[in-house]
Formats: sequence, C-alpha cells, structure tokens
Amino acid sequence: MSSRNPIIAVTGSSGAGTSTTTSSFEHIFRTLGISSVNVEGDSFHRFSRQEMDMEKRKAKESGENISYFGDKANDFEALERLFRDYGEHGKGKTRRYLHTFDEAVPYNQMPGTFTPWEDLGEGTDLLYYEGLHGGVVTDTIDVAKHVDLLIGMVPIVNLEWIQKIIRDTNKRGHSREAVTASIVRSMEDYISFITPQFSRTHINFQRVPTVDTSNPFSAKAIPSLDESFVVIRFREVKNVDFQYYLRMIDGSFMSRVSTLVVPGGKMGLAMELILTPLIRDLIERKTQANKQLDWMSDL
Repeated sequence: MSSRNPIIAVTGSSGAGTSTTTSSFEHIFRTLGISSVNVEGDSFHRFSRQEMDMEKRKAKESGENISYFGDKANDFEALERLFRDYGEHGKGKTRRYLHTFDEAVPYNQMPGTFTPWEDLGEGTDLLYYEGLHGGVVTDTIDVAKHVDLLIGMVPIVNLEWIQKIIRDTNKRGHSREAVTASIVRSMEDYISFITPQFSRTHINFQRVPTVDTSNPFSAKAIPSLDESFVVIRFREVKNVDFQYYLRMIDGSFMSRVSTLVVPGGKMGLAMELILTPLIRDLIERKTQANKQLDWMSDL
C-alpha cells in the first residue's frame, strides 16, 4: 500500500460484472476531479488467444487443465511488479488485450492479441485495476498487499455463469458449448485463485437474483438489477455509517452486523454513497503525504 500513489482494484471472475462497475468508478473519479490510470487484468495473460488454444490442447493431451483463472495462464509476477512500482514511484508498464475486432482494428492487429508494453502516463492521482486477480496471493507473489482499496464483485455462481455464457456468446462470438466447457475446465483454478480473494477484500458486492437461475446453462437472459438484491459485506472498513445508508437507500436492511442488503436497482447509488468517501480519503492522504515529502525535501 502507498499513501502517495494509491491503488484501487476491483476483482471478480469472468462474467462477474466488474466491467459494468467500472462506469460507477469513472463517475466518482469525474465528480472528485481525479485523474486515474486504468489497467485491465486481461493485459497480464501470458498467452495470446491462438497460443492459449495451443496450451489448452497440450494440457488436455497430458491430462491437465489450464484456464485464465490460474497462474499457468497469467503473469502474476508482472502484475505485482506493476502495483509495487506504481505504489513506490507512480510509474509502471502495461498493455491491452484486444478481445474483439472493434478493439483490434485501431492497432492494425487481430483479436486475441496484445498491444505493445508501454509506460503508464505520469502525474496520475491513482491506479484503477479491473480484472480477475486484483487480490491474488500465491506462495511466491502477493498482489493484494499493494492495494489500498480492494473491491470484490461476486454474483452468486449461477448468475455469474449466466452472465459469462451470454456475454461470451453474444459479444465475443464463442459457442455456448465452448463457454460451458471453459467453465468446467476452469473450476479447479476458480477455487484455488479466484474465491480466496474475496476473503481479502475491503468490501464485497454480491448480486443475488430473485428469479429462478437453477439451470444457468439453459438461461436465455441475464436477470436484471431490479430482479436482484445486492449483499454488501464490509471488512476492515472503519466508521461505517450504516444508519446513514439505511436512510438514503430505500428498501435496504441489515442482514448481519457488517452486511448491508440493498435492492439491485439501487446498486449504483449504494456504490457511490459507500465508495466516494473512501476514495476521497485516499486522495486526502496522498495530498498530505506529498506535502510532508515536500516539507522534508526543503529542510
């Protein structure tokens, strides 16, 4: 963690809705006048789409599995290095993974490839990460320790699968059978690398549908926010004014001492009410840390 160069990470598995959440953060950043550098977790995949297909075939032939959830397919060392370098110096290197033709055409590349590594722009207020591994920890790396505000986006697993199946078939051109096979193949890595992160987060937002999602593999539509509740769990967040949130968010209630439940349609409001003061505090601490550094350099 770094007072001078704070890092916010939104972590969740593929199809969990982390990308949608980014729009809420962007609105908060605009409101507070914050200049952020945005980093996509897919940038730290080890392999292009074509290379990953080859790795999957090799793994299958040897009776093993490889998935984008795990360490074999991701460069966790590079991700931790970026977080460490940004926290210490406000600098680092990143790139983009190009999912679609629309994303790839401006770079004159094919989908499923990476842009070249580039230096982050200097002079930003904070780093914002959105992806699979913002809080990952293994025997050799610890990404979570560098994050000042770690947010988990955690729809219940059936809803997560529905969102992934519909997104990957409608927007990324994959077949339903291929997406289903990917879910099955990824399960071991999901348990080992994804779910433990949500015990390290400062706040989890878990969407729970109020409609039948018993068979996610036959679902034709994603349950809407209005067909859901959002369970918000706080961990190691000080001075949470639950009474204020209950007054401000109609239909909200407490299910446990540290857990607020809000109607799904109020999720955006809840995120802004909860996260805005936390982000403002990060910026205030950054300002104070820089003033202290300037004062010490003048001595």
